[in-house]
Amino acid sequence: MIKFGTGGWRAVIGDEFTKENIQTLAKALADKMKAEEVADKGIVIGYDRRFLSKEAMQWSGQVFAKEGIKAYLINKSAPTPLVMFYVMKYEFPYGMMVTASHNPAIYNGIKVFTKGGRDADEKQTAEIEDYIREVTDLPLAEMDYDEAVEKGLIEEIYPLNEYLDNIIAAVDIDKIKDAHLKVALDPMYGVSETSLKTILLTARCDVETIHERHDTLFGGKLPAPSAATLRALQTHVIEHKCDIGIATDGDADRIGVIDDTGRFLHPNDILVLLYYYLVKYKGWKGPVVRNICTTHRLDRMAEEFGQQCYEVPVGFKHISAKMYATDAVIGGESSGGLTVRGHIKGKDGIYAAALLVEMLAVTGKKMSEIAAEIEDKFGRIFMEERDYKFNQEKKEHIKKILLEDKKMPALPFEVEKVSYLDGCKVYFKNGGWVTARFSGTEPLLRIFCEMQSEEDAVEVCGIYEEFLGLTAEKK
Repeated sequence: MIKFGTGGWRAVIGDEFTKENIQTLAKALADKMKAEEVADKGIVIGYDRRFLSKEAMQWSGQVFAKEGIKAYLINKSAPTPLVMFYVMKYEFPYGMMVTASHNPAIYNGIKVFTKGGRDADEKQTAEIEDYIREVTDLPLAEMDYDEAVEKGLIEEIYPLNEYLDNIIAAVDIDKIKDAHLKVALDPMYGVSETSLKTILLTARCDVETIHERHDTLFGGKLPAPSAATLRALQTHVIEHKCDIGIATDGDADRIGVIDDTGRFLHPNDILVLLYYYLVKYKGWKGPVVRNICTTHRLDRMAEEFGQQCYEVPVGFKHISAKMYATDAVIGGESSGGLTVRGHIKGKDGIYAAALLVEMLAVTGKKMSEIAAEIEDKFGRIFMEERDYKFNQEKKEHIKKILLEDKKMPALPFEVEKVSYLDGCKVYFKNGGWVTARFSGTEPLLRIFCEMQSEEDAVEVCGIYEEFLGLTAEKK
């Protein structure tokens, strides 16, 4: 059964990610477009470097063609934000991206975008699932690919330049040119190598790239930029005296950063840095949006700037919706996704990277110096993150304890309130917090704790671990 999570539909290749299921989803979306009378406007579909991604895009296009709906297929692997940009710019009612983002290599999946280039929300994905249940005549009829091209029902496109030009126009390219920055780039065997490298070279940066080749196994690593996966980038930055190291995940919608000292900057730090830069140095005004697992340092910073920080459930669709509603400057999440006002309505690691490079150029400061400036002003804060695998029986047991019976362990800090907006989040009176929630993209329970000391954060996670009888996944 095709079931959408927080980041689209993802499944193990050969298990549920099959030609039949891919085409079933395409048929369901085609039926939805017909019912909404938008089929005449067509659909745009892209793909990343994962195994079967290109084939999945083509299989989908053949179904749309059979249904009389024109499919614009991006004919080279591309970043997810490029597809979102194209949906927005050309006012497509829907778009699709074949990707499993930062999931392990055994996964693939499909993200669906709606009008304006937004991630499909829960209501929309639930409706697609309803249409999926109505698709029963399998295997599905499809149009021969070459025939579809000949009839104009499939058109191959490659709009990378439009997307890059949009980003280049949005950043201070002249300032970057004058700064002569040295940048280490790690695409993590994913799709950012061409796009981000082109932007950096246009800005006259000295670019050194690692892990740029096409590898569907992502070098045997998880294609998610984290402290554990970016050690090679850290070494490169230190040995080659780079100003910054930038990594993107498999489909380039998330970012990881190594500063000039070789320190890994958590996505929380990146979000704080960019909000600080846009408001203090560029004079932007407005609130900030974060999800429930993202640092509360943003709350402190927003208050200092006379603004508000809005908290939403996990899933970037919630970030983008709240940003639109509040005209926020920036919105993001602790997993590395963020976007900025005036850009696309979804996360974009390419644009975020360009903006960070602009920050170094405009301020004339090293990344470590700006981070120290923020720390001096807003204090230090520590986050502990742990992942736990489970079987279905264990999942139901945990759900009953946390979400149905609403039990909590004995905690060493005074509790201010508890929220069940997304999982279970406990807010402490000292400003710290802890949350436990099930991942919407992988079979994992995730626990996050943020406190003023590392020891306190570790202690609270340990208490939850013991309370729920869990064993943390090794990073």
